[in-house]
Amino acid sequence: MMNSEEFTVQEVQNTAEAYFEIRGTGRGTGYKTFKRWEYNALRMQYENGLLKSPLFYINELERYNSDINNSTQLSRMNLVSNWEQLGPTSWNQTSGWNPGVGRITSIAIDTKDANHIIVGSPGGGVWKTTDGGANWSPLTDNLSNVYVYALAIDPVDSSIYYWGSSSGIIFKSTDAGATWNQLADTGYGIVNKILINPTDTSKMFCSSRYDGVYKSTDGGVNWSLISVVSTTGYDIEFKPGDFSVVYASGNNFFKSTDSGQNFSLISNSSSSNNFGSGPKMIGVSAASPEVVYILEASGSLFGGFHKSTDGGDNFTKLDHTGKNYFGYESDASDDRGQAPRDMDVVVNSNDVNDVHIAGVLSWRSIDGGVNFNVTSQWVPQLATNENIGYCHADIDIMIYQNNKLYIGSDGGIFVANDPLNVSSTYYTDLTSGLGIRQFYKIGISQTDPVIVSGGAQDNGTSVYRADGVWYDWLGADGMETFIDHSNPNVLYGTSQNGTLYKSTNQGASRSRINFGDFDGDNETDGNWITPFEQDPNVSATLYSGYSRIYKSIDRGDNWNSISQDFVVNADHIKIAPSNSNILYAAFARYLFKTTNGGSNGDWSQLTGFSGNINSIAVHPTNPNKLAIATNSSDKVYTSNDGGATWSVTTHDLPSFSALALVWDITYGEDILYLGMNYGIYYLRANETTWTSYSTDLPNVQVNELEVNTADNKLYAATYGRGLWRVDLYNPAGLGVNDLQISDLIVSPNPTTGTFKLNWKLNDPVTIKIYDTLGKLVFYEKNRDLSQNPEIELRAPKGLYFLKGNTAHSEVTKKLIVK
Repeated sequence: MMNSEEFTVQEVQNTAEAYFEIRGTGRGTGYKTFKRWEYNALRMQYENGLLKSPLFYINELERYNSDINNSTQLSRMNLVSNWEQLGPTSWNQTSGWNPGVGRITSIAIDTKDANHIIVGSPGGGVWKTTDGGANWSPLTDNLSNVYVYALAIDPVDSSIYYWGSSSGIIFKSTDAGATWNQLADTGYGIVNKILINPTDTSKMFCSSRYDGVYKSTDGGVNWSLISVVSTTGYDIEFKPGDFSVVYASGNNFFKSTDSGQNFSLISNSSSSNNFGSGPKMIGVSAASPEVVYILEASGSLFGGFHKSTDGGDNFTKLDHTGKNYFGYESDASDDRGQAPRDMDVVVNSNDVNDVHIAGVLSWRSIDGGVNFNVTSQWVPQLATNENIGYCHADIDIMIYQNNKLYIGSDGGIFVANDPLNVSSTYYTDLTSGLGIRQFYKIGISQTDPVIVSGGAQDNGTSVYRADGVWYDWLGADGMETFIDHSNPNVLYGTSQNGTLYKSTNQGASRSRINFGDFDGDNETDGNWITPFEQDPNVSATLYSGYSRIYKSIDRGDNWNSISQDFVVNADHIKIAPSNSNILYAAFARYLFKTTNGGSNGDWSQLTGFSGNINSIAVHPTNPNKLAIATNSSDKVYTSNDGGATWSVTTHDLPSFSALALVWDITYGEDILYLGMNYGIYYLRANETTWTSYSTDLPNVQVNELEVNTADNKLYAATYGRGLWRVDLYNPAGLGVNDLQISDLIVSPNPTTGTFKLNWKLNDPVTIKIYDTLGKLVFYEKNRDLSQNPEIELRAPKGLYFLKGNTAHSEVTKKLIVK
């Protein structure tokens, strides 16, 4: 239901509520996965409760690009943003317990060059390295879909990449990831594996969770569902050395002996097979092609390990009674797990008895699956104490290639360079350089240099200190966080559902903020992201939001309720920067206000708008001037009278989701910034046109915006590409040097497809070429034009728009291919 476009968010919530009422909400139940989905779904649903498809956003981004290109006065200079990525791209553990960079769900390694690797992150896109992980480059920042769950490199032509995404979409690149085309739409499931026949690359398979297994005989242009393997799909493997034999799995196991034309169910009910009904993953080895291993789940836990010695016709279930290899304990004794999200099996290609499996942790068998021993722990100190490797929890994928074991986990990509010898240095983290953090919230100090604390999915809360280095100071999922405005050594943070923390030494250590008992009910379980704010004028005063709004005047030591019981939990709290007595609080589609600091528990409801509230912004100097971002078709509303009346401020915004707002008055003019799930835009006072402010910013979901008045920068927390900052928009406009980009000359134009760019300055230029429909057909970042090299555009005849931008300015020119 979560991945289908046929159910409303409310219908999914109702079903989930009934499910978790029975199953529970503890670790390993799938509750966290649902809550993450719910948080985003509630903010992005249509007014009718449905979610927009990835195809909608692909088309809308191209439409918006086309409108901008066609409306731009050619050769006219535009002031543009010049976004700088701040990471994190590596981790440094202080008082956090599960450090990592970001989630990796897919890995593909060039069969002819072990240093050529591509990895994928949900929200962070596709990345490439050609030096074995020493350096990484993003490949998909200009696309409208950066959710990656499967990758493959063509075994014959390694410049051809395939990428499996959500909603059954598969993309293809023929230029090593510079540009991408949507290749196919296989349904509405998550494409979680792509398998290419190395002897005939026109023959391909893909597994799609919630759909099944698909096959293609024309290089992925068309796909057909294998009917017998329908409903769900997890894994596909060729029999080593014989590509006419294909194994496939979902909740069952299937085999084909005619190159995938027909599949037979290997019966679950066979007394020898003894399969359960849970998800299954497949392991094979070139060392002994007749051996097939099946790793099986039972609910979210380990369900069994099966071995075949006759090519997958018959299996024996090996005895692992009482063991749960999908949990957190090194002796496999607990009853927690996250299968099939965390679940895989691979086999050493040189030794069929050397088997590796994974769930939350990784495990190894040297006797063909009879016994397994743990090879990683999810807390660095535990790993050191047990003399095993550290690997971030929740392993999504394992690849055994080139005598190395590669792992994709919720913290990044890890490699065991010597997988035969387990020690405390078993895994090496290759993630450094990947900017894929999924931030929910950030808080910044009003200082220069700035200090930033950010809370992220899976990787806790980290602080970016004045030295420009990130330090991990909280574990779990990181949520709302801020820097004490009177003392930047003091950090505040939260984990999911409103557990509050504090550090007085910039994250070197931390302590829990205890709420205590309110009115005898202790009702302080908050939303997935619980609002937690500091009074902008009185640093000792803190606010937090549950079903009531609570206030502390002693930095969190003691708390009191300052509101009535709203029944549902709060989503947002904002205190007016110029008047601490005026507070606004949002509960789904309801907005409340107090003008006396809540001293009498007196909050009044504001009306006159529609939709769930995704963000509240209060003007820096006028407590009655505010803006809200909603999930309604009107998107943005503004009020000049404290919410008594509202104006729709949508104007010409694209049809993306409005997620984050902030006001700025740095340069003497009211500027309202808006972060969406694709792009950042600003609105000047008394104007009715939103201007894109996204040059060099990836097309990624923006969850929060904050202004630092000390360095005159805008900071953006993205859900998949980490933290970014840019100079605030200055209405004074372009400088003289910036205007020289207008001297950019395209020659020849018209062109047959090969042309040069001439420009008298030596600054690097980023070049994007769009067709008339707004599709990006050429992209190169920071091109050096000093040597006047040729550009080759492989595109059909027609009209195109070439955009060139330097650090601060942009020019658009027509380009005709004849």
